[in-house]
Amino acid sequence: MQEHWRAREAPAGDFIVYADGSLSVTNLLPLYQSGQGRDTRAQDWHWSELLRATAWTPSDWMDIDTTLASCAHAGSRALAGESSGHGSIGWVALTRDDDEGALEWLAVSCYSNPLADVTLDATTVTATSTLGRIWTFPRDAPRHVKITADPDNPWLQANDGPSENGTQRT
Repeated sequence: MQEHWRAREAPAGDFIVYADGSLSVTNLLPLYQSGQGRDTRAQDWHWSELLRATAWTPSDWMDIDTTLASCAHAGSRALAGESSGHGSIGWVALTRDDDEGALEWLAVSCYSNPLADVTLDATTVTATSTLGRIWTFPRDAPRHVKITADPDNPWLQANDGPSENGTQRT
């Protein structure tokens, strides 16, 4: 996997891939809040692990070639970005902060939108998407990611007319 990381390639799909070569296949599940119609601003997002594999062969590789943000802390570096393959694909990686930049783990979501900001501290990697979602990954257990709405994102605050069920958005 390190060779593919250096080439900025990742298996196509929604997953977390680890330095040891294991892979967690994930699913992004948007849940709609009661009474909010299909307004995407009223969604709660959950990214859950469907299965974990220690041996796998990808059907395709995709480029994760655009880095939009980087943050270093205590010998580690978090990077976040997008895939040139499609505008909805975002990724975040935790690496060593040295000349080799060895990958610890990489998370890719085909539905997150680009992850355009990233912070790193002793316990978490936090990435914010252009869609207004904050992805908080525990450094040692990224599969336990929590996704919350970014209260400062103007798109999530927009009042742009009636929702799909005809009620006024607030």
